[in-house]
Amino acid sequence: MTLVDKEAFQKGIKDGIPIALGYAAVSFALGIAARNHGFSWLEATVMSLMNNTSAGEFAALELIRVNAPYAELALTQLIINLRYLLMSCALSQKLDEHLPFYHRFLIGFDVTDEIFGISIGYPGKLNPFYSYGAMAISIPCWAFGTCMGVLLGNVLPQSIVSALSVALYGMFLAIVIPPARESKVLASVVLVSMAASIVFDWIPFLSWVSGGMKIIVLTVLLSLGAAILFPIEEEVSHEK
Repeated sequence: MTLVDKEAFQKGIKDGIPIALGYAAVSFALGIAARNHGFSWLEATVMSLMNNTSAGEFAALELIRVNAPYAELALTQLIINLRYLLMSCALSQKLDEHLPFYHRFLIGFDVTDEIFGISIGYPGKLNPFYSYGAMAISIPCWAFGTCMGVLLGNVLPQSIVSALSVALYGMFLAIVIPPARESKVLASVVLVSMAASIVFDWIPFLSWVSGGMKIIVLTVLLSLGAAILFPIEEEVSHEK
C-alpha cells in the first residue's frame, strides 16, 4: 500500500457524500437539543467533531444537564454504543493482517453504522484510505449540522425540523438496498432481521430489552445463522 492512496480516498469521499448529507440533516435536531440544554454553538460543534453518535450525544446532553458523574456518563455511552464493538470486530477481519496499528486506531475512531455499512461492503480487503475518505466528508457535515441546529433552530418551521429528523432512515435504505438487490441471501437476512426486531417488541418478556442490546443480540444470532447456512469460501492466494 502506498503512503497515501488517493484513488481509494476519493472513492471514499464519493461514497460518503450521501452519508454526509444525511448527517447534516439529522444532526440539525441534535443542535437544537444542545441549544435547549445550554450549549453554545462552539461547544456543540466540538462535541460533534469528537463524537459521531446521535443516540450517544442525545443521552450525553441529558446527563450533562443534570450534572451526572463522569462514571455514569461513561457507562451510559458504553451501553448505548456497544454495537460498535461488533462492527469493529467485523471490520478487523476486512483489514490486511500486516496493516500498521495506527490505521486500525484511526478507522476505529469513526465506526458509525453508515460508514461501517459501506466499509464492510468494500470489495476484498478494506483499504483504510477508503474509510478515511468517507470520514473526511461525513464528520465535518455532522458537526456542521449540529452547529446550524444551535444557530438556526428557532428560524426553521417545526415541520421542516421534523422532516430532517427522518433523513437518517432514508440514508440507511440507500446503503442497504443496492447490495440487497444483488444478493438474495443478504436480502433475506435483512427481511428476517426486520421481522425479528418486530417480534422483540411484541413479545412481553423481550420488549423490555433496550434498543442497543436488541441490535447486539440480533446481530450475533442472525450473523451466526447466515454464516452457518451460507458460508463464504475464502480465496486461496497463490502468491509466493
